[in-house]
Amino acid sequence: MKNFKFLLYLALISVALVSFSSCEKDPVEPDDDGRETIRGVISSDVTWTADKCYILSGKVVVTDGAILTIEPGTIIKGDEGTASLASTLIITRGSKIMAEGTAANPIIFTSVLDNIQIGEKTGTNLDENDNSKWGGLIILGNAQVSVGEGDTEGSIEGVPPSEDYGKYGGSDNADNSGVLKYVSIRHGGAEIGEGNEINGLTLGGVGTGTVIENIEVFSNLDDGIEFFGGAVNVTNALVAYQGDDAFDIDQNYRGTVDNLISIQNGTGDNALEIDGPEGDTYTAGLFTLRNGMFIAETSAGRAATLKSMAQGTIENSVFKGFANGIRIRANYVDAAGCEVKTDAASNMSTGTLVLTGNTAETEMMATEYVVVFPDDEAIVDCISATLVDDIQTKWNSNNTIVASGATSTVSIAAFEGWSWSALNGKL
Repeated sequence: MKNFKFLLYLALISVALVSFSSCEKDPVEPDDDGRETIRGVISSDVTWTADKCYILSGKVVVTDGAILTIEPGTIIKGDEGTASLASTLIITRGSKIMAEGTAANPIIFTSVLDNIQIGEKTGTNLDENDNSKWGGLIILGNAQVSVGEGDTEGSIEGVPPSEDYGKYGGSDNADNSGVLKYVSIRHGGAEIGEGNEINGLTLGGVGTGTVIENIEVFSNLDDGIEFFGGAVNVTNALVAYQGDDAFDIDQNYRGTVDNLISIQNGTGDNALEIDGPEGDTYTAGLFTLRNGMFIAETSAGRAATLKSMAQGTIENSVFKGFANGIRIRANYVDAAGCEVKTDAASNMSTGTLVLTGNTAETEMMATEYVVVFPDDEAIVDCISATLVDDIQTKWNSNNTIVASGATSTVSIAAFEGWSWSALNGKL
């Protein structure tokens, strides 16, 4: 009898501990001992600890220079909702996020519908087909952006332009918005308007003082990682099963992304979508993408779209499985004269846009040329044969096409043991 009572006592303790560490959505009781719901504005320093599961309810805005510290192993879940009710974490200019996870204890942002529990690295009920379950993570800084004619700041997607907390950009390329290390962002991209979704990780005017290393964005409805200007450098970035572009560069981002991977299926658009400056402000910056591996599991989607004065370097990267290749846009003044304007194609011709040391498999086209007029009507007759020959010569001289099985210098090991993709056999 004594042994029975002792076993019963242990069982009751176990039940209590499970209840304490619960991180699943409870439709009856929104918070219990294992969950803490976060709403509204964070205006003073706060720490989120790994012994709790934090539920983002609507937009949570870190402002007024506050520092949000997130312990390794912490799980943050976004509640359901779209439009103004989409749950999103926003780090405003001057504030910081200190999210320093480890490979053993990554920091995980996911949906409230995910059955992942405290102490776990992955749940079991959501996969690559489950997106738009919450919003995403937005970090805003004071680094340079090229938004428009004379503009030095912009209003980030997902926030009404009238709200100051959505502003980003400035003149400090060394600006520090904190640290992201070993962070996995899953199942996001909630719609904020028709055809307008939130990226997994949005970086607006983020400076080089910010440390971003070992990042995964998994199953996001919109882009995986989008850079709106800024100069922050990123090391080890994985985007898997996005609905739009894996890596999107806008407004003259001038940083370096080193060791990057994208995996997409039929729902993805581009592995890379790259634009240059949007106006005459801060037009000198050049991006660098190096040591990349971009994979299409199905033939849908495109390897890359380079447009709108894209300027920078893509080097030592591999494109595999895409039926649609690298689109290089050429822009012309009018259909009658076909006078070329500055754009990705002309920048590649002059050497401002460089593709070097890359490998593409033959099932995808090495390069593709699209002629675009101000009304975005494509008229192939305006393609300059000289410009096309020049671009093709540069591609053939600096890059390689193989039949199949292109190999990459990417370190897949950087993502093993902590990312959803590796833990579930997608890498």
